[in-house]
Amino acid sequence: MKLKGILKKAAAEYYSVVLLFLSLIGLFSTSRIFYLTYYYDRIGRINNFFKILINGLRTDTVTASYICAVPVIAVFILKSVNHRYADKIWSFFIVFWFSFFITAASFMEIATFQFIKEYDVRPNRLFIEYLIYPKEVFSMLLKGYGFEIFFGFVLLVCITYLSLKASKKYLIENEKSSFLYKLSVFPVIVFFLFMGVRSSLGHRPFNPSNVSFSQDFLLNDLGLNSLYSVVYSAYRMRDEGNPAKIYGNMDRERVLNLVSEETGVKIEDLKSPLKKFIESSGADGKKKNIVIILEESLGAEFVGSLGGENLTPELEKLSTQGIWFEKLYATGTRSVRGIEAVISGFPPTPGRSVVKLGKSQAGFFTIADFLSDNGYSTSFIYGGDSDFDNMKRFFLGNGFEKIIDEKDYESPQFRSTWGVSDNDLFVKAHEYFSENQDRPFFSLIFTSSNHSPFEVPDMPEGFYSETGKSVKNAVKYADYALGKFFERAKKSNYWENTVFLVVADHNSRVYGDQLIPVERFRIPGLIIGGGIKPDIYKKTASQIDLPPSLLSIAGLSGYTPMPGNNIFGSREKNFSGRAVLQFYKNQGYIYGDDRLIVLQPGKIAEQYIWTGKSLKKVDTDDNELADKALAFALWTYWQYDKNLYRQDKTDSIAKEIENETAHCRR
Repeated sequence: MKLKGILKKAAAEYYSVVLLFLSLIGLFSTSRIFYLTYYYDRIGRINNFFKILINGLRTDTVTASYICAVPVIAVFILKSVNHRYADKIWSFFIVFWFSFFITAASFMEIATFQFIKEYDVRPNRLFIEYLIYPKEVFSMLLKGYGFEIFFGFVLLVCITYLSLKASKKYLIENEKSSFLYKLSVFPVIVFFLFMGVRSSLGHRPFNPSNVSFSQDFLLNDLGLNSLYSVVYSAYRMRDEGNPAKIYGNMDRERVLNLVSEETGVKIEDLKSPLKKFIESSGADGKKKNIVIILEESLGAEFVGSLGGENLTPELEKLSTQGIWFEKLYATGTRSVRGIEAVISGFPPTPGRSVVKLGKSQAGFFTIADFLSDNGYSTSFIYGGDSDFDNMKRFFLGNGFEKIIDEKDYESPQFRSTWGVSDNDLFVKAHEYFSENQDRPFFSLIFTSSNHSPFEVPDMPEGFYSETGKSVKNAVKYADYALGKFFERAKKSNYWENTVFLVVADHNSRVYGDQLIPVERFRIPGLIIGGGIKPDIYKKTASQIDLPPSLLSIAGLSGYTPMPGNNIFGSREKNFSGRAVLQFYKNQGYIYGDDRLIVLQPGKIAEQYIWTGKSLKKVDTDDNELADKALAFALWTYWQYDKNLYRQDKTDSIAKEIENETAHCRR
């Protein structure tokens, strides 16, 4: 009672909000300790137990800060006005707010028990989708889990009753304070709530990736709470742009026929997860290590041999030693688009990248997962914070075994806003590859030095200009660091048995007054390594063509859901080339050397000739190409939405697709 009195006096009118905050933290923590105890055999080590507890406290603070923000504003306003109804309004509001969120949080934590048993994750967007079918879902739950439902219902009723009773008893009567006190305390509380919501002093606010540390998705999810998990999933659902609602729909059979022509896959193999065979083109028949170097913002405009400025002399030298792409195009304008394409081979959609979307956080195809099944160790090596853009969560859920990021560099040469320098990154990667050769390895290296504000260390060769911070200096430094890495790699014990892909994630700035500024999507690409013969690939190619081609030349074969073209495959040798470009809500398809189809929201597809610098409207439209572009866009979203972009065939989903196709025929 003494502590309660001190707290009430210190917090005064804000005491109710403080009590709500602490109650939420206590509720979430109690539930998490129960689940950690129940699934202790999954946790493995005692330090994982405490890691999840600490991660959970961080998530719970974010959640409680969001919930408490409204009553903080309400109490300041209502307790500052001299009106006879102000106290009554506040009393009603805080009782309702407290009881509602304690009940909602309790309901989600109670529902979590059975949800985890069924899906091995906390409630997420699937929980929301099932609410659309209450009759079927509740019937299934009552028949299969009657006792658990009854017990959970009784527990929830008790919690609701107790929360109402407690809120009426403890929340309404508070110590009075002066207006000056309220005015001085209000910004302090707002500041702490703001920091609680962000949960970071850096420029990246909290997201679920911050609590991800394991390939076991459940362990990562236990660091969340279920109220946050469901609300975050609902929030992210707005990012899933359905092409049928944006560009127009098409009969499913027509879609399947056109995609079959595009990919060379039989129609029956498109109704379940796509099975496209990759044939090995490795000369010696051995499976080689694979390293993808994803260069930040390195557009063709900086590469002399691609028509840009001569800012990449090291890359130019390397281009004559491997397979160089003359007409390679990025799929989008953000790093996550580049990651999506080169790691998953997944085409772009009008929504956000699958790196961020809910349905792709586990079980979504990546070449890391494919290679892991083939005995490879898999890693992501980055100089910055891997939580950014949800990368760590996506990677750990989809085949990556090890994440190396900024915290793993003990004494870096240079540290910028975005992390350690590219040279530090490449030194770390070289050391890691040299020491880990007990089995074949795959690694994604993601650079960051060529990123605003362009903070880079000095170079022996000097800068492009006298000013240190500029995009041209950053490009020149990134190229220098790349050259140093390959100097080391060529002298290493892994060079002869490794295939490297050097490719940009996107151009530095993509803008223009055209529907699709095609030239701003052009990027360099190079496949190089021990035993690879120099060549120039002159056909139009997309980032989604790189992963199947890379697997092929590294000596691997097998079925994957990737629709991209293996440029070394027998079928693709007669293919004229194709690239998919996403520019905000516009989606472009380049066929051959110059034909561009542009899909726009609410409009008929427009067709152009790409002259190399500008777009020229064609006199006669090719309706077959326009239909093929729309079909590919619809099919791509279908793969994501129906959880089909994976290797394992799910009979229930395949059946659902067949039923939908039959319904479309009727």
